[in-house]
Amino acid sequence: MASNDLPPSLEILVRGPEEFSLWNGPPFINGQPGVKLDKVICVSANFNENGSKIMVMKSNSVISIYDCASKKEIRSFEVPNVAAGVLSPCGTYLQTFQKSSTPQEKNVTLWKIDTGDPVYQLFQKNLTKTTWPSIQFSSDETVACRLATNEVQFFDTGDFSKGVIYRIRVPGVAGIELSRTPGSHVAAFVPESKGGPASVQIFSCGKDSQSQPIARRSFFRCSTVQLRWNHGSTGLLVAAHSDVDKTNQSYYGESKLCYLTTDGSHEGLVPLRKEGPVHDSQWSYSGLEFAVVYGFMPAKATVFDKRCNPLLELGTGPYNTIRWNPKGKFLCLAGFGNLPGDMVFWDYQEKKQLGTTKAEWSVTSEWSPDGCYFMTATTAPRRQVDNGIKIFHYNGSLYFKKMLEKLYQADWRPESPNKFGDIAELVKSLDSVKLEENKSSGQGPKSTQASTKASSSNLPAQKPAAYRPPHAKAAAAIQAELLGQSPSESMSKNALRNKKKREKQKKAASAE
Repeated sequence: MASNDLPPSLEILVRGPEEFSLWNGPPFINGQPGVKLDKVICVSANFNENGSKIMVMKSNSVISIYDCASKKEIRSFEVPNVAAGVLSPCGTYLQTFQKSSTPQEKNVTLWKIDTGDPVYQLFQKNLTKTTWPSIQFSSDETVACRLATNEVQFFDTGDFSKGVIYRIRVPGVAGIELSRTPGSHVAAFVPESKGGPASVQIFSCGKDSQSQPIARRSFFRCSTVQLRWNHGSTGLLVAAHSDVDKTNQSYYGESKLCYLTTDGSHEGLVPLRKEGPVHDSQWSYSGLEFAVVYGFMPAKATVFDKRCNPLLELGTGPYNTIRWNPKGKFLCLAGFGNLPGDMVFWDYQEKKQLGTTKAEWSVTSEWSPDGCYFMTATTAPRRQVDNGIKIFHYNGSLYFKKMLEKLYQADWRPESPNKFGDIAELVKSLDSVKLEENKSSGQGPKSTQASTKASSSNLPAQKPAAYRPPHAKAAAAIQAELLGQSPSESMSKNALRNKKKREKQKKAASAE
């Protein structure tokens, strides 16, 4: 980043039942966010990958595109019966899916945003997670491909009127994932068929490349997979899931994590040291390490290098979520969904824990693009009550909290982490701002560790009770019973209830 270039300001998209607003992100003036774009009527709203544009679905037939720099609407599209829409990574194209009435009708359209013209159309039967978006782009939009029957089709991203320019044949393919940075490889998933195992294969993208896979891994007992490429497109994590657990250890089926490299140096299972499901996995921004949360509760979390060697153990606990900040320095390990919301913040570079806290009922969670803040959101329709946003410092101390009557979405505006400078400098400036705030509010400077401990354990202090040996407790109960007194001090409520019940039964029996 050049010295005269100021880093971009953080922004947050907040969507309610009928409208969205764009807030400026932290640090806030007077502790509250300002509004940059207010109450735009919509059904849904999403950024493109580089954060230059917002796609706003205003009804089931109108989609508007907003420029994030000017906050102005730059194009509107009339698309009857539109069910989904998505922007290409650089914001050059809009892709829409319409509910079709006949198979002859081409219901997926690729629109050029600058001109508003359709540049390519095709027919797609269903809208599912594995088939949408129909056309996948690399982050720089130099490569585009789509899943078709028994093959992967590639396009000329400069001229879609040429149609399909080359194909890679993959019999039985049911899902693909194009690597993003760069778009050099594509991973293809082929499910189990006629007693044969399922497989994930990696192909090189390029007209002159061989149509043979450069890496392959087969699985038995596999119904679905999640494919995660690293930055640099050198490694692929494959989370394979089966709906049925043959060992009957889990009601939710079984899962395993595999790791494949494009240079053929590794094709196999990640050596996880605890039995149970793979809850979450994520690559670091550098693409050199990945973190995994796995195993029956309490789950275990480990960071591995690109050769699958464990680098750091993050401990065990009620966790199912791992989030690596964009600078690769900080990690958040958390338990959301049906777990109580515990969060642990780590400094990965220093290999030390920074703090712990809680964010109950969180549905979504993500680091800010500068890597200094962590936002959690409780959203509808998953949770109909207690909706709101919490923003934490990198060490887990709570920075901002806002409850909302109904919240459907809270997202950071994407930005390249490289625009924000060195993370150590950012943290230093953030800590100095926190010190100034504490002084101005009449508080002395406190260490981040102390503030984190205070926020995570707001329990009233209790005086330590005098020590009583176990035999003294038993003796007190026997003595109370001999004297006809209630031994309530040493008995639980349930025990007392059961004792009274037995006494009643004895009295009734003697009366008979």
